[in-house]
Amino acid sequence: MFESLHDRLESAFKVLQGNNKITELNVAESIKEIRRALVGADVNYKIAKDFTDRIKDKALGTENVLKNVNPGQLMVKIVMDELTELMGGQSVGINVKGNPGIVLIAGLQGSGKTTFSGKLAKYLKDKRQMKPLLVAADVYRPAAIDQLTVLSEAIGVAIYKEPENKNPIDIAKNAVAFAKSNGHNVVIVDTAGRLAVDEVMMDEVEAIKAAIQPTETLFVVDSMTGQDAVNTAEAFNQRINFDGVVLTKLDGDTRGGAALSIKYTVGKPIKFVSMGEKLETLDVFYPDRMAQRILGMGDIVSLVEKAQMEFDETEAKRVEKRIKQNKFDFNDFLAQMQMIKKMGDLKSLMNMIPGVSKALKDAPIDDKALVRVEAIVQSMTPFERANPDSITLSRKKRIARGCGQSVDQINLFMKNFADMRKMLHQMANMPMGKMGGMGMPGMGMPKGGFRK
Repeated sequence: MFESLHDRLESAFKVLQGNNKITELNVAESIKEIRRALVGADVNYKIAKDFTDRIKDKALGTENVLKNVNPGQLMVKIVMDELTELMGGQSVGINVKGNPGIVLIAGLQGSGKTTFSGKLAKYLKDKRQMKPLLVAADVYRPAAIDQLTVLSEAIGVAIYKEPENKNPIDIAKNAVAFAKSNGHNVVIVDTAGRLAVDEVMMDEVEAIKAAIQPTETLFVVDSMTGQDAVNTAEAFNQRINFDGVVLTKLDGDTRGGAALSIKYTVGKPIKFVSMGEKLETLDVFYPDRMAQRILGMGDIVSLVEKAQMEFDETEAKRVEKRIKQNKFDFNDFLAQMQMIKKMGDLKSLMNMIPGVSKALKDAPIDDKALVRVEAIVQSMTPFERANPDSITLSRKKRIARGCGQSVDQINLFMKNFADMRKMLHQMANMPMGKMGGMGMPGMGMPKGGFRK
């Protein structure tokens, strides 16, 4: 995510390395590189110019004030602050108040509206303790109703659908009435999209909005489409005056144009970002955290929040006790692995750690690595999982056959597990040492486990 933009901005900051103070000359050179980086990320030239003009004014304004500050570090701080402001300044919540609260989802076909609708329902159910109702109002795309049905079953929420009815306005109105009668306090209406903006789609979304009077209208956009996404957002905003933006597919080859330009262009905040197909991969958008990630500073706050959501204090204490007694086994390891999987995409989690994004830029890290390690453990007998030291060569051969891997791979995994268990035991028994209360989930993956 944003790797190209990060690399270009890093090059721009290098211009100031070796200088002992800010000057008009070195700032101008750095600014030129920053502008090129933004344009290369598919940010509109006018936005890029306004942005860099503000950076220039701030940098030169510090010329005679902060004499002892490293110019490169100062420029990074200024750029981070300006990126934060460009993307909205602060997080803006979703409005689901009402009887019921009604969320209207709009956007082009293929932007990820239906998947987002499912993710939002799960988010509101799990984190806001609400009772959502998903509404299948896309009557044109053949698989839309089926897809939303599958999602509703996966997350355990109700769905309202009228397969024989081809009038999305009536479906939406009937769904709101159904929600009121059946105790649903929030309704999420998934509407139809088109491959491009057209009058038929706009008229329909506008009519649905007028009929149900949503408390929140969200525009869903594919972040990989860059400036086109911004233009589409502008067209939608002129017709339906949406309340906020959702950026999807942020785990792909995102250049950054949409994230950096939408708030400036339409004046509406980004409220959520979505990465991958997993229903857990929906995050509230925090402009300051995104700015830090663009600049390669990671996002430890979001990582800790994800861990805390899956955190079980009783389980953590149990695992900590077993580590101290050097009894940490494959059952404990598997439980930690499953907690990591619930937190979301592995590479996205790694990229939240400062410095890791750059270090792992070309590393073959994917969720399949977790699956392969899980397969090894699940190929063991209950006795073997509880007694790691009992696994002899003959047992390794049987485990290898069970998980479809070689004995060498089993040996590597066993060695890494033993090293990890030893290190955890030493850490847990250090004077004044406490494990930190989260079961050390980050230690659950041995260094060899990332390899394909």
